[in-house]
Amino acid sequence: MKFIAATTAVTASLSASISQSEAFARPAFLTSSSPTYFLQRQADGNAVKSFLSLFPSRGGATYTNLQMSTTASSNEVITVATNPIEGMRPGTSGLRKKVEVWQGKNYVENFIQSLIDTAVDANGGKMLDTIVVAGDGRYYNNEAIQTIARLLAANGIQNIWIPQHGIMSTPAVSAVIRRRTSNGEGKDGDGEAQGGIVLTASHNPGGPGEDFGIKYNEGLGQPAGEEFTEALYKTTLAISSYKTIESDDIDLTAPVGTQYQLTPTSTVTIIDPFKNYLDALKSCFDFEKLKEFGARDGFSIVFDGMHGAGGEFAKRVLVEELGLPQSSLMRCNPLPDFGKCHPDPNLTYASELVKKMGLIPDGSADPSVDPSTIP
Repeated sequence: MKFIAATTAVTASLSASISQSEAFARPAFLTSSSPTYFLQRQADGNAVKSFLSLFPSRGGATYTNLQMSTTASSNEVITVATNPIEGMRPGTSGLRKKVEVWQGKNYVENFIQSLIDTAVDANGGKMLDTIVVAGDGRYYNNEAIQTIARLLAANGIQNIWIPQHGIMSTPAVSAVIRRRTSNGEGKDGDGEAQGGIVLTASHNPGGPGEDFGIKYNEGLGQPAGEEFTEALYKTTLAISSYKTIESDDIDLTAPVGTQYQLTPTSTVTIIDPFKNYLDALKSCFDFEKLKEFGARDGFSIVFDGMHGAGGEFAKRVLVEELGLPQSSLMRCNPLPDFGKCHPDPNLTYASELVKKMGLIPDGSADPSVDPSTIP
């Protein structure tokens, strides 16, 4: 029995020849260690480390290995004058443009400030407490995350959750919104986040000259509806300023649980990108039965991550959870340009997978391929 699998930059999905389909994500490493980095000017980082060493560490954190971050100001909120930018009408739950458009002056800032203002209006005029910010790993992902975090902090959002490495699939963002509490745990319905900002242009290519996008997921993890996106568009037409702070960049590779105090009232926490999604999957599927099924003689699977966010998810689930061989994975390392491929899982753009499985583009068997060479 052969399985064929392909994934886009934002989803991990499996299409089986037995007409079954499951979505998989990856749990990672949730630790109790939560060192806090306060991003403000320090005359001597070593002196700060010495100061911190006077206090006992919590949850196993050791301050001797902290990499202190500094910034050119005390992180006071700055109000920056701006003007509306034409063409910000969102499509499906968000806005997609060429990446060079997003890199233009005030483009990300205008859109995010308008998004924040719209979300506050939708929340009865009250500022949101907790927001998730994640992307599919495409070109400009990390730079945009830094800008967005500063705007969220400046606007008074208390908890900003960013996945380690800044990458998370869209379904995983929804799982975090629906499940994650401040300690990282939680069941469906326990979630404390009130929304999620997702940096993705869906199946569109990434890299210089290609596409970038920002979507918004609302309080139940669902994509923003037309009422929200239309209100967002109207707000972009009337914007006159945005709020931000000056701070050093957040280390997106920091250990899970690391916190950055951007302002006295706003904290960034580096979260496990995969735990809550895996919990959601395990609440739906019997992983022990799946593991037994995968161990059957004659069973094999090939998963094509297309260098998107789903690749690491597949590695965690298929290899580490279900015990399948590493050879089951193909193109599962996320790349900013998706390895120059078009991250759309169909028979055209997943042609390398089709070839590897001994098929022709219409999905039927390639008579020129020796079946014994098929993985």
